[in-house]
Amino acid sequence: MSTLTIFNSVPAQAAAEATAPAAASGRSIPAVLGADLEVPVKGGRLVSYANLDYAASAPCLEPVSAAVAAALPAYSSVHRGAGYASQLTTARYEQARHTVRAFVGARPDDAVIFTRNTTDATNLLAGCLPEGTTVVVFDSEHHASLLPWERSVRLAPPAFPGEAVRAADEALAGIEGPKLLVVTAASNVTGELWPIAALAHIAHRHGARILVDAAQLVPHRRLNLTALDLDYVAFSGHKLYAPFGAGVLVGRRDWLAAGEPYLKGGGAVRSVGETTEWHDDPEPRHEAGTPNVLGAIALAAACDALTATGWTELVREEERLIARLRTGLGSIDGVRELSLWGEDHPRVGIVSFVVDGYSAREVAEALSGEYGIGVRDGKFCAHPFVRHLLDASDGGCEDGTASAVRASIGIGSTQEHVDRLVEALRDLVSR
Repeated sequence: MSTLTIFNSVPAQAAAEATAPAAASGRSIPAVLGADLEVPVKGGRLVSYANLDYAASAPCLEPVSAAVAAALPAYSSVHRGAGYASQLTTARYEQARHTVRAFVGARPDDAVIFTRNTTDATNLLAGCLPEGTTVVVFDSEHHASLLPWERSVRLAPPAFPGEAVRAADEALAGIEGPKLLVVTAASNVTGELWPIAALAHIAHRHGARILVDAAQLVPHRRLNLTALDLDYVAFSGHKLYAPFGAGVLVGRRDWLAAGEPYLKGGGAVRSVGETTEWHDDPEPRHEAGTPNVLGAIALAAACDALTATGWTELVREEERLIARLRTGLGSIDGVRELSLWGEDHPRVGIVSFVVDGYSAREVAEALSGEYGIGVRDGKFCAHPFVRHLLDASDGGCEDGTASAVRASIGIGSTQEHVDRLVEALRDLVSR
């Protein structure tokens, strides 16, 4: 074995050890940073913070923080450095790519491109669509899925899951040329799960591809891209307990390899002279400049931690808490939960609601200032959908019109947090 081979094998082995998941057997649910945070409330008291805003940004898992701390002493440039620290950091970065690929059950030849977040990933794909591509998207989507496309067909929010499949079927059947169906896996407004397997089947039957926004699914449920036959998946680290500024686009290479480089600069090119030769490999092609190495390491650590914990335990605890929350909300006169497909439809740990006599902002401010509870209020970057659910005309978020309150849970949420929210709302409506 050559000296160079020996040298290069050390970073690869160290990176693998640093990112390898612990044995699933006996692994408890990991803790989150900030679980002991205290916040001021009316009267100057300090109370423990009830974070019910996971759908916006989830707290950092302790194993994620530990992985970043372990990587920092040797942090260096990636891909183009001969020094040991650079080689080690490169190995950790590329290992993160493999970890993410395994986490979503991607095909071996799928590209894994690190981005800033789901919005960034979606816009990257938008720039790689073949000329003349028509995108079919529902008005119930997040703005990241509604806005990036040059040519789109927008469908009304479906009345039931089968209607979503039928509407997509009819829309795709009437389109000539390249086409892409864009859909969420779990709504960021209601938490309801969408029939992505059936929608993927319909898309492929019409020669279309499908992009799934998995930002709100992957923190709560296992995703297998290959089993579901999805073409592209995008999600964000900051919703997956890895708030270090990284997201990812995973999917088929051909459109990505042929598309214009997302950023033009070092790393995306093979050579620069009188002409520029860009990488054919979509991963370096769309990751110009120094990437967010620590963000990628954090994202991979979150994937490992969730996989090692096991989804059965995570889902069981979430479903217990969300059922308790929804039962509590349903027991309060004047509080109405928002739903597209009814109270019995499966969902992840997200609930949006309105309170009679209060704007969404008034509710959120009271919950924070008087009870130490953090929730989200507004239209959740899904303006058409929230207006549809509220049966409201256009209105802005600033004054609270056509807006709602969203409570969302995850790892670190407790029964006390849920009960505190329910009792706070009961107090508010009784005033």
